[in-house]
Amino acid sequence: MKKKGFGGFIRKIEQATAVRAIRGGLVSMIPVLIIGAFALIFKTFPVTGYQDFIATFANGFFLHLFDLVYSATFGVLSVYMTFFISRAFMKIKGDPDVVSGGAVAASLLAFFIVSGAYLPGFGTENMGPKSMFMAIITGLGASSLYLLFSKLFNRRRKYLFSSGADHEFNRMVSSFAPILVTAVLFAIFNELVIRVFNVDSFRNLLVDLFNALFSHIKTGFFKGMFFVFLSSVLWFFGIHGSDTLESVMQTYFAPGLAANQAAVAAGTAPTEILTKQLFDCFVLMGGCGSTICLLIAILIFSKNRARRGLGYTAAFPMIFNINELMVFGLPIIFNPVMLIPFLLVPLVNYTSSYIALSSGLVPMITHEVEWTTPIILGGLRATGSPAGAILQFVNVLIGIMIYFPFVRLLDKQQSQRDKEVYDSFISYFKANESEFYNKKLIESNSTNADFAKGLCADLRHNMAKNLKIAYQPQYNYEGECVGVEALLRWEHPIHGILYPPVVVKLADDGGFLPDFEESVVKKVLSEREKIFARFGDGIKISFNITGTTVVTPRFMQFMRQLNEKYGFAGKNLCIEITEQAALSFNDDTKQALNELRGMGLMLAIDDFSMGQTSLHYLKDNIFNIVKLDGSLIRGLADNSNYKNIISSIITLSDSLDLLVLAEYVETEEQKNFLHENGCNCYQGYLYSPAVFLD
Repeated sequence: MKKKGFGGFIRKIEQATAVRAIRGGLVSMIPVLIIGAFALIFKTFPVTGYQDFIATFANGFFLHLFDLVYSATFGVLSVYMTFFISRAFMKIKGDPDVVSGGAVAASLLAFFIVSGAYLPGFGTENMGPKSMFMAIITGLGASSLYLLFSKLFNRRRKYLFSSGADHEFNRMVSSFAPILVTAVLFAIFNELVIRVFNVDSFRNLLVDLFNALFSHIKTGFFKGMFFVFLSSVLWFFGIHGSDTLESVMQTYFAPGLAANQAAVAAGTAPTEILTKQLFDCFVLMGGCGSTICLLIAILIFSKNRARRGLGYTAAFPMIFNINELMVFGLPIIFNPVMLIPFLLVPLVNYTSSYIALSSGLVPMITHEVEWTTPIILGGLRATGSPAGAILQFVNVLIGIMIYFPFVRLLDKQQSQRDKEVYDSFISYFKANESEFYNKKLIESNSTNADFAKGLCADLRHNMAKNLKIAYQPQYNYEGECVGVEALLRWEHPIHGILYPPVVVKLADDGGFLPDFEESVVKKVLSEREKIFARFGDGIKISFNITGTTVVTPRFMQFMRQLNEKYGFAGKNLCIEITEQAALSFNDDTKQALNELRGMGLMLAIDDFSMGQTSLHYLKDNIFNIVKLDGSLIRGLADNSNYKNIISSIITLSDSLDLLVLAEYVETEEQKNFLHENGCNCYQGYLYSPAVFLD
């Protein structure tokens, strides 16, 4: 019961509008983060020869280039964050303003106000990672206020409309008042903070508060532990902990290295444990949260394909301790599942490192090391001893073990979430299946359409790899197996075997249905010997081809090539033609179907009823087999008219010398009725479901 309660609590947090907006905004930032991360790596790559090259070649062309890209990404990261969080918030609210951008404009105005854009020297330091908390406050707060004031001013908007102006112009004019009021409120708030606390801006107030916290803690083990803890907490809530506490680092910890170097120069033993390099090299390996441990845990233990994909993408930057892609992409921020390990691993690493240094197991840190130096190399350089590298290795192993159960928990939660989304999508598809004969499933802006697009991409990229064929046997009245129908099955790596009509629909929408159907035919032909071994020699083997594919020049050429290879004559192969769209029986269609019969193939009409379209197929005597519409069989017990329709179809088929086969036969009563009316071939659960050969 407690487990359910905790799970429900986590789900409630995850579904909160603010959390969803922050996560949505961070996901949108991933391209910017990737570009910025690589620019930073190329700029700070810790090899002396490389640094000399980029600083001198063509007057520092490459260095300036990397600086430019970094400044345009991480240098204004909080501006991007404000924009995307506001946009995600309005999208969640379902407000049409997500298009016009009034809320985004209000949020950006608010951000520049509380970040101190009015101050001399305002620049990338104020718009970069250090102002991420400002981005969250303004992205959510200003958007909420804008939405509130938009509703309040809604009745008066008509007076702001300009006669003859287009709709978009009027929309933007009508957003003027809520943007103005929102900006004014943030300006008043910022001014009150300045006057009450005697600071330059709200952002600087936060920096001063954090500095004040450390001034009352005695220098030693607990001061360093509090620094690690607070930095991680800030990161978890979307605040760049390392940059926010940079002044703390420079005041209390950075001088430790200089003191150790001075002691070595004087011929005495270094004594300072707390140095900047302690945190960079031994505690925050891979960045905040010691996320190099999380990365390795994901790559080794996670079974979630998307999460492993993120790990592979983030791996290279994280080798150099740049982990924003992991922090924002997983995400770790505002993720309750990750809170415990994200806080615990750095604290454990700090404790083990402090003990190792204070006990003499590892030499004191006496060398300056760039924070982007990879693990093992960083520990070796910082201490000048292999013991430093060993300590890093041990810390990573401990961190992996701590992250491991939480990675598995993430997988479990994601699996459950994926199942819920998939079940909802399938329910939606089944409820609207008839509508999708004439429109594309993937061409809309709905959540279900977005999910369908993802499935379509998976299907296209792994079409043949995950293709499976199930065979449903067909029996005569005496109980002898006379044939099998090959049924398409496709196994998704996450959702398992997909609902077959969805597979066909997505392949059709994606434009690769012919490729899919050809793969099915090839697989069936390659398994003929296994089919005979399982169900009996010489039985009829049927496979489905849609009516839109079967008469195309491409398919005809494909079948000619297979006929040359296998020889269809005498092989008891049957094409069941299914209707995605009604066949147009022109001369080309008749010629194609007759050519298929000439190759020695049988032709069957699937889902035959007494409709005008179905009857139209019989007039040219091209087909061999009629398969009764399954809905007629399922409705036998409830609708007496179905009995008359089935009897009429069987009588008509007998007169045209067509074999009649009934699908979905599940009861003896259905079978006996069909037999009494002249249908003696059956397929359905009364005999067997579709089965795989292996």
